[in-house]
Amino acid sequence: MSRISVFSAPFLLGFDSFEERIDRLARSAEGYPPYNIERTTDEEGAERFLISIAVAGFAQSDLEVSVEDNQLQVRGRQKDEPGRDFLHRGIAARQFQRSFLLAEGMQVKDATLGHGMLVIMLERPRAPKIARKIDIRSV
Repeated sequence: MSRISVFSAPFLLGFDSFEERIDRLARSAEGYPPYNIERTTDEEGAERFLISIAVAGFAQSDLEVSVEDNQLQVRGRQKDEPGRDFLHRGIAARQFQRSFLLAEGMQVKDATLGHGMLVIMLERPRAPKIARKIDIRSV
């Protein structure tokens, strides 16, 4: 049985990899940690996006931000410290992985950690609109 999706429309050519990425993102979606995404534009028309992720309790060495195949991956790994004796443990040492699918041309500019928030700045420079004429050959 074949699966029908938005990307199987006959006029959407070459979008197979996008469909695979979206499926991967849908499977990895969970509510932890919470995040915000904010969009701004500068004077030249370039768009900037700020992704703020609540990572209280994570040190800089516990976090990893990477971009691979137009996908931004944010991972957090806390380690239990041996020898600590908790009378009550309400804050668990947990791990997370958060993924964001990036459009072509998106650039990760910066990542900062402060006050329990990891802020990742992305930018999409304003691209010139390119139109070209394709010559038709006869065979």
